[in-house]
Amino acid sequence: MTHRIAVIGGDGIGPEVTAEALRVVRAAGVEVETQEFDLGGARYLRDGEILSDGVLDELRSFDAILLGAVGDPRVPPGVIERGLLLKMRFELDLYVNQRPFAGTAPGHSQPHDFVVIRENTEGPYVGEGGVLRRGTPNEVATQGSVNTRHGVERCIRHAFELAETRSARHVTLVHKTNVLTFAGDLWERTFNEVAAEHPGIGTSYNHVDAACIYFVQDPHRYDVVVTDNLFGDILTDLGGAVSGGIGLASSANLNPARTGPSMFEPVHGSAPDIAGTNRANPTAAVLSAALMLDFLGESTAADRIRAACVDLPTRSTTEVGAMIADRVRD
Repeated sequence: MTHRIAVIGGDGIGPEVTAEALRVVRAAGVEVETQEFDLGGARYLRDGEILSDGVLDELRSFDAILLGAVGDPRVPPGVIERGLLLKMRFELDLYVNQRPFAGTAPGHSQPHDFVVIRENTEGPYVGEGGVLRRGTPNEVATQGSVNTRHGVERCIRHAFELAETRSARHVTLVHKTNVLTFAGDLWERTFNEVAAEHPGIGTSYNHVDAACIYFVQDPHRYDVVVTDNLFGDILTDLGGAVSGGIGLASSANLNPARTGPSMFEPVHGSAPDIAGTNRANPTAAVLSAALMLDFLGESTAADRIRAACVDLPTRSTTEVGAMIADRVRD
């Protein structure tokens, strides 16, 4: 079966690491038909284009989207993030952000293996709010957090369904229910109701500040973590830091209902300072491609790719990509 993949190399090191990820996918024997899309900070600076409705409609026709990285220091903050990344998440209904973390945290002798499920289309990221009397001593800025029963429940259900497939069979809710009493109450009640439908899954709750400590001191306590958009954004960077570095962190922006393509991307950013130097580690992009293959029903190839990414030496971008590809072929 041939899978149609939309490729957004993007900015900085994005095109470099994406090329290596596709090299490994093909080495694993998976047939893919790819189409490149010129989107990102460089495109915006060149002609003001971010993501037109026409291009968005074209993306809907693909089986999956593989994204390298977007971002350019010459573009004002938020322009590309909201106009491209968040627009794709919202318009393609990529409501689950799934990030796996496996490694050995500093100070620990045993490896950990957990997954963070971040709600991906609500919370403060919807843009509810505004500014009054900008630039004056009386300026007021508000930023609302939108949490719906529909959005919260489908994210929590995905977390429990994932836990059903894992050996530890445990889900931890992370929030701040003692302060964010309205949103936190919705999350906690929904979590408890869904948990009652999964009596074989263990559950627990952590405040987000406590979870930050436990991610560092005791990451082994976690199996599946489910949390809201903002907390998930912060926790997953910390998860990367305790699992070998953000350069190894992969992610999947999923539409589990499959009403459109899901998007897969490393989370290390565009790193413009090393772009074009062949120094970027492509492992996170390769592991993101493995998540893509899982979602496309190519789990055997995905498992081979993950196994090939273990104990890689430090090499150039292309050398690491070639090494992983060779291991996968063997």
